[in-house]
Amino acid sequence: MTRFELKKIFSRRQNQIALLLVFAFVVFNCWSAVHGVSFVDEAGVTHNGPGAAAGLRAAQKEWAGPLDTEKLMRAVALNREIAQSPEYLSLDETQQAIVFARGQGIFEIRHLLNYAFADTFRGYNYFAADELTPENAPDFYPNRVRLLKGYLSGDAADTFSEQEKAYLIEQYEALPTPILYDYTKGWTQILTYAQSVAMFTMLLACYLAAGIFSGEFSCKADAVFFSAVYGRDRAVAAKLKAGIWTVTGIYFSAMLLFSGVVLALLGADGWACPVQLQHWFSFYNLTMGQAFLLVLFGGYIGCLFMALLTMLISAKTRSAVTAVLTPLALIFLSSFMAALVGTSNMPLLDKIFALLPDQLLQLGQVIRYFHLYTLGSHVVGALPILVVVYTALTLVCAPAIYVCYRRQQAG
Repeated sequence: MTRFELKKIFSRRQNQIALLLVFAFVVFNCWSAVHGVSFVDEAGVTHNGPGAAAGLRAAQKEWAGPLDTEKLMRAVALNREIAQSPEYLSLDETQQAIVFARGQGIFEIRHLLNYAFADTFRGYNYFAADELTPENAPDFYPNRVRLLKGYLSGDAADTFSEQEKAYLIEQYEALPTPILYDYTKGWTQILTYAQSVAMFTMLLACYLAAGIFSGEFSCKADAVFFSAVYGRDRAVAAKLKAGIWTVTGIYFSAMLLFSGVVLALLGADGWACPVQLQHWFSFYNLTMGQAFLLVLFGGYIGCLFMALLTMLISAKTRSAVTAVLTPLALIFLSSFMAALVGTSNMPLLDKIFALLPDQLLQLGQVIRYFHLYTLGSHVVGALPILVVVYTALTLVCAPAIYVCYRRQQAG
């Protein structure tokens, strides 16, 4: 029965077009992620794509390893030498590009220096690294904690409780230092683009799932379906399994294809590096590889939850249109409201919107934010709450669909 339901799903022309759209979107994001990597050669010419990634990888591999004080001192000295060179101060763009090429190996280190030695927390001074001397290097890691403490006692004094402040400081101090530095473009590009792939896949998965339970009513075959021997048990279970298998297959096919292509072309180096190389202010002490697994698993839970919600609405309303529009409205309305609240200084509402299901499809960005929740004597971030809560809701949705549909009356 399940095979028959799967055949019904994939034999429809509009569903086949939807699958082609998913594939095309994955290909587009692969191209965007790979082409988004640039490298400037010794002649000052900028290259993009896999060749650029190879050049950038070779340059950054020379600096790979623990980012300790000695390496920071060398990076600061090199950056200072570049910043004071005649080419750097020249108005000739080619000369500027040539001298920029010399510092590509430490470009990410320079980026971190601009954050660590900014005047304010989350501040970024593009020229901060140029003003440093090697003697400033030992302050690199202490500054991260110092700026956080200043932020919590200043601008964010009323935003977090004392317990939450202590938790953030503890998380910052728990970051293993010196952090590991390496070429990580493969992982950073995946974490940047994965959310758009997951979101688009979820939308089309919901479209495919919307007709599974309403199809019998739209075709006027409900009387036959429910009067059959197994119409209210095995047939309903087959529909549910077909929906879950469809969503699972489409999601992992899209995400693994995207990730596999990007890593194959950009390289999988740096999987053990901390996410702080990409998100310096994150309080989640994760490696790039761990962050990717969370994004992959969290995106699946979000996609499956929204698809099951679509099937539940379809089973209840007998309408594929209503079913597919409800999750769409939920996703886009929550995203719009979250953006609106984020600019209106309403911390409570901000915390609420940070736990809506669309956030599961954006875990690569969730790790950037300070969304904290106090549960008894424990403080946790939004990430574990999202994964645990929606995993539980997903497990509840499946039997709810089964019970709801088998109680439907023909007519």
